[in-house]
Amino acid sequence: MRELSLVLLCLLRISRKGVQCNGWSVHVPSDVTGELGKMVILPCTFTQPYKTFDRALTAIWRIKEPYNGTVIFKCVSQSSSELCKTAISHKNKYKLLGNPRHKDLSIRVDNLTWSDSERYFCRVELAGDIQDKYESRNGIKLHVIAAPRIINITVSSSKDHTFQARCTAEGEPAPALTWTGPPYSNLSFTSSSSHRVTKELRSLTHDGKYTCTAVNSHGRAEGAVYFYKFRAPNSSSFMILIFVPLGIKVVILLVILSFTVFSR
Repeated sequence: MRELSLVLLCLLRISRKGVQCNGWSVHVPSDVTGELGKMVILPCTFTQPYKTFDRALTAIWRIKEPYNGTVIFKCVSQSSSELCKTAISHKNKYKLLGNPRHKDLSIRVDNLTWSDSERYFCRVELAGDIQDKYESRNGIKLHVIAAPRIINITVSSSKDHTFQARCTAEGEPAPALTWTGPPYSNLSFTSSSSHRVTKELRSLTHDGKYTCTAVNSHGRAEGAVYFYKFRAPNSSSFMILIFVPLGIKVVILLVILSFTVFSR
């Protein structure tokens, strides 16, 4: 309630560069893009109305929503001669890059995962008789991108004794999947969920190599699977396969015995 009163007492001016109020301002970009598995920097700078400030300073980053979102990073500096000591770093993946005493709250996010695609809000607090607090209201939207990756490709049979090939790939934007290989029916099924896509070929009839290709604006990936349908031989072919090798062995044995008797 106290924080709400402070907000109501000042006149807000919102621009593309940041939010300003009675000498306070926070400057953040609206969007930042990072690649899956790598790191990204979230910039945040601020201005404040004091020429000098040697009071305790707290820097905070939260996600999802301002003021009440989950805190994922927090550091505290007790004086201007002291570095901002990390108090919270969720999963130890957030590192302070800027110097809050120099009005820079920028952080680095390591090892990006899909769940890091959130909106981030930076906040600065100065301790005193009347505590000054200021936070970015619009925040930074972090977009995690990724080139396609084939994560699963298989051939399986169903209850009706037909065969199907299934390919699953992930990427951001979600990749487009295509199958190439031996002639196959037009029976296919595609499903998608967020950054993951699955495409299935149904009723496979031709033997050979089936290749799945995943493509998006950041690259392409391929995976292949081999399909060979077992066919039971007819009775005559089966008899030939059994008795021809056996007959050859008998002839060889008779030749060896004849040579042995002749030698004696």
